[in-house]
Amino acid sequence: MSIFNSVISWFMKKRIHQIELFMKYPNEVQEEWFENLIMGAENTEWGKKHHYKSIENLNDYRERVPIQTYDSLKPYIERMLKGEQNVLWQSEVRWFAKSSGTTSDRSKFIPVSEEALEECHFKGGKDALTIYYNNRPDAKLFSGKSLTIGGSQQVSQFSPETSFGDLSAVIMKNLPIWAEFGRTPNLDIALLDNFEEKIEKIAKTTLDVNVTGIGGVPTWNIVLFNRILEITGKNNMLEIWPNLEFCFHGGVSFSPYREQFKKLIPTDKMYYLENYNASEGYFGIQDRVEHGDMLLMLDYGIFYEFLPMEHMHDDDPKTLTLDEVELGKNYALIITTNAGLWRYMIGDTIKFTSLSPYRIQISGRTKHYINTFGEEVIIDNAERALEEACKNTGAIIRDYTAAPVYFDGKQSGAHEWLIEFVKAPSEFERFVDILDETLRQINSDYDAKRYKDMALRRPIVRRVAEGTFFNWLKEKGKLGGQNKVPRLANDREYIDAILRMLQPV
Repeated sequence: MSIFNSVISWFMKKRIHQIELFMKYPNEVQEEWFENLIMGAENTEWGKKHHYKSIENLNDYRERVPIQTYDSLKPYIERMLKGEQNVLWQSEVRWFAKSSGTTSDRSKFIPVSEEALEECHFKGGKDALTIYYNNRPDAKLFSGKSLTIGGSQQVSQFSPETSFGDLSAVIMKNLPIWAEFGRTPNLDIALLDNFEEKIEKIAKTTLDVNVTGIGGVPTWNIVLFNRILEITGKNNMLEIWPNLEFCFHGGVSFSPYREQFKKLIPTDKMYYLENYNASEGYFGIQDRVEHGDMLLMLDYGIFYEFLPMEHMHDDDPKTLTLDEVELGKNYALIITTNAGLWRYMIGDTIKFTSLSPYRIQISGRTKHYINTFGEEVIIDNAERALEEACKNTGAIIRDYTAAPVYFDGKQSGAHEWLIEFVKAPSEFERFVDILDETLRQINSDYDAKRYKDMALRRPIVRRVAEGTFFNWLKEKGKLGGQNKVPRLANDREYIDAILRMLQPV
């Protein structure tokens, strides 16, 4: 074990030096990756169509390649799913990460090249551990095993040569042998399609395992923890896994889950590290314990552009490079990757919290917001307002969704919230008031619409029974993996479907 730890320690010190280099020279690193990506795709079908061989700078690239969405790349990706190669990327692409965004019925199949696996997703996972050990040199994570609830994997219906699955499943299926020794449960359980069966088997097979780390989407970790406590009759997870020290989370904001984790894992020694690993690429890692932002990872085979949200609907929207962004502004993330995504808008919005080095927070989605009345409420606004309301009323939230209530005759509009509480607020009406007041404080557009209830009246907040969102996802066949409850919607599709399913309590 000492030799193993020595090798790991050497690697991590070397990698920390490399991270410090891109923090010091961010623009140079990004320029180098831009050139490598363009040169690497010169002889692909896409590269020939857009004359990559004669691209000399970023302006050439912007002129020849408009901003892309999944729909615009879909015809190329569908051919790749059938086994065609050298279409969007130079090397063989055999794997695709299946993503539905939230609970949309339309699945996306994101190409995952060997380079994307090695230089991006695997590298990100190793860097998260590197940053953890750098911040906590006495960590003993490798003395036990890390538990991650994976997605599902299957052979593509389009070709026996291509496979698809949730990103976590794609990563697990391709992990090097040495990495398998450090994780639990076995792949045959971790990749089960039936999510309820998977939770049950993970719960029963990991009771006697020395679990030192956990990872994944917080929602499903809590489902697993509750099932394990139900089986064992224990009060918290430390009674089962006493050496648990590390939580590696992402996929949704951790704010609504923080208090639940503290109760389930009651120790100040637990280290929580957020990561930003999407199907399209690994973008950020939380490198500071005391801050909730993430270091933008600049040497993962990804070139970044940033589209100011106010220009989202321009005919020819102008993107910015790293050296042009500003603090606190919302940008749609545009990426060019080593898997053949060219000027691709992934649908997430971010804001910069630091420009030296570049650190970010996920602020929402380009399509998941409420702007029915010009209020521009994004997920970041909602999370901050809910956190404030919970803090002042002792509430703990499991899940929520919100949508507009449209004008009805002379009746002004509103926002309707469905909230599933772990612990109800001590004063429910005060909870609603603080939610409303905080939104008014942090969003001037919302505040303007709330003036004398002219456009927006006080929020309508409904408590729903335990298990409401779980049952809704189950009914839609969307348990686990990349599927999440949509936080904000600009229409009533989701919220009306939940209200039809059951009556609020």
